[in-house]
Amino acid sequence: MSHTTPSRNEDEYFVKQDADLIKDQRAKLDAEREKLERRSHYMRCPKCGGSLVETDFHHIKIDKCPDCGGIWFDRGEIEMLEHVDQSNLRAFVRSLFGLKW
Repeated sequence: MSHTTPSRNEDEYFVKQDADLIKDQRAKLDAEREKLERRSHYMRCPKCGGSLVETDFHHIKIDKCPDCGGIWFDRGEIEMLEHVDQSNLRAFVRSLFGLKW
């Protein structure tokens, strides 16, 4: 019975293959952790962590926190305020923030 030992090239090949597999697995785990982290923040208030509620307000969708009263705009939504009639802008802002003046 002949017992052969692996050559140095074979050892290097398998060490490299294992390192590549570990690197790929680590990248997959990191990507999954990042995905879970992002999902845990989705529709959460950046101030208090409460659940945001999307509300249609004068044809603009806003995210409002029922816990702390914070109001959050997505990209492009605040620019839509430019299209609010100037005569109604003051009333719009007052009603947005619940002001009575």
